[in-house]
Amino acid sequence: MARRHCSPRESSSFYMQMSQIGCEEMEHFIREIDAKMVPGEPFDVKTFLLRACANMFSQYMCSQRFDYDDEEFHKIVQYFDEIFWEINQGHPLDFLPWLYPFYRRHLNKIVHWSSTIRSFIMDRIISHRELDIDVDEPDSDFTDALLKSLVEDKDVSRNTIIFMLEDFIGGHSAVGNLVMLALAYIAKNPQVGSRIQDEVDAVSSKGQRKINLLDMHQMPYTMATIFEVLRYSSSPIVPHVATEDLVISGHGVTAGTIVFINNYVLNRSREHWEDSHQFEPQRFLEASTEGRRDSRGSDSGIESDQKEFQLRKNIPHFLPFSIGKRTCIGQNLVRGFGFLLLANLLQGYNVSSGDPTTIRITPASLALPASCFPLLLTRRA
Repeated sequence: MARRHCSPRESSSFYMQMSQIGCEEMEHFIREIDAKMVPGEPFDVKTFLLRACANMFSQYMCSQRFDYDDEEFHKIVQYFDEIFWEINQGHPLDFLPWLYPFYRRHLNKIVHWSSTIRSFIMDRIISHRELDIDVDEPDSDFTDALLKSLVEDKDVSRNTIIFMLEDFIGGHSAVGNLVMLALAYIAKNPQVGSRIQDEVDAVSSKGQRKINLLDMHQMPYTMATIFEVLRYSSSPIVPHVATEDLVISGHGVTAGTIVFINNYVLNRSREHWEDSHQFEPQRFLEASTEGRRDSRGSDSGIESDQKEFQLRKNIPHFLPFSIGKRTCIGQNLVRGFGFLLLANLLQGYNVSSGDPTTIRITPASLALPASCFPLLLTRRA
């Protein structure tokens, strides 16, 4: 059930719904930042990115969006982001449970964030939806499916469905941080942003329409940039547990042993990547088997060479969403909403930094501090 809603296939109605929701939210997002930013002055992009992402996830999973000035919504988005930062830090407590007494105050703060998020979901989303649930009607969203399972399956508890909604809606923090990192690298490497804008202009008749998910395959460099952010950040990924005794690279591993994939070594190894410590999206591109596209393949009627390249596929040492049964179930949402945000934002704005030294990025982490660096957004002519 979760995979059907949260990892939609490209040919599915859920995927098209996801595209429509993302594009509509971008309209709200662009209007909001146009109203709030002062031209020529640094702007707190991350705050508004996260609110846009939260609305994309909430609208897709719960058929409900919130106003950007809703203070309660703002607080919840901030708490989700704080939690995302915490789980990406690799505290000693994560591996040494006996340290708990030393982290008690810190954990109480996280418990407060979590309980506030749960109360918001209960009060603003679940409560009124429970009254209207009809098990005989088709699911309108993931919340419908969860509430129906609560009615139809005695083994499903209310806590389970609330936890699932918390978990999946919380995925918006990963998307917001991913796009914010992409913007940071673009501010440091303006040519990256220019190449993405070339793709945007080629498929949208130079801004005649918004970018949607159907454009993704026509914009390989944009997706290559997203993948390069994932590679360069190399966040830890969900651990596995050995289900049987086995041998890995000559080392005996007994059943029940927790096994981590060393994502940092995979993504920074000189054995697998040329110039591994350089930010180079083109490493994810290869010559296209389709050949050069002529003007008939462009909305604008302008000949474009973007299709000379395509994304590399099946790179065995690139596992940003893990692998196997514990792979990230929401990876299509991360890629899709991340693509829509990045492409549509760069369609309207050039991104830079008045002081690149303020852009501080933690190695081996997709998370940025809740309060991080501002950026300059300049409307494109």
